[in-house]
Amino acid sequence: MIKLPRMERIKKSYKDHFTDKSFVWSVVLSLFLLVISLIIEFYAGTYATEVASSPVKDLILSNIPVFDVDAIFIYGPLVLWLFVAGLLLYEPKKIPFVLKSIALFVVIRSVFITLTHIGPYPDQIVIAGKYISKFSFGGDLFFSAHTGLPFLMALVFWQNKFLRTIFIATAVFFGITVLLGHLHYSIDVLSAFFITYSIFRLAEIFFKKDKEFFDGTANIRTEPK
Repeated sequence: MIKLPRMERIKKSYKDHFTDKSFVWSVVLSLFLLVISLIIEFYAGTYATEVASSPVKDLILSNIPVFDVDAIFIYGPLVLWLFVAGLLLYEPKKIPFVLKSIALFVVIRSVFITLTHIGPYPDQIVIAGKYISKFSFGGDLFFSAHTGLPFLMALVFWQNKFLRTIFIATAVFFGITVLLGHLHYSIDVLSAFFITYSIFRLAEIFFKKDKEFFDGTANIRTEPK
């Protein structure tokens, strides 16, 4: 088999996948689900902040000083998601499964934060005071999205050793960052790894066809010329 140049392979991938109606529909649905999940998260975070109770002691936070990590907290995820967007643009077949997995993560996390009303740690750094961020609530603590979402990407791209390493390192780095800023309790960070693993397994079950697109095992039904 003749191996096509990189750009030709990318063009062929776009042509093959976006002439498959089932794939196009899955992309549209994944975008819709992602938007809906973010809306749910907004209201869940607002509610959790309004009803937040008093803070509690934490073994780690009580024994380390608070550090000014707001730039990393805000811009770190931005860099991460630009990187993920680049990966998806490079391989469009991965779009539906990645976006639906993220949407499932956001919805499940929204349920968790509406059930847990512990107030933020007293001396945490103030994010909203320096940056305009409608998704920085203060009461949406359990579990940490900064930790969980990079780990979710590590699980999704697990077969690629380089990407797996990058995403795991990012999850650990972000986890340390939110602890240094006292933006999350230690249980929010540690639990994120275990809950995220369960979410990934659910995504594999719920979005089986999209996982096949991701793995390249789905049969692409292209329109005849």
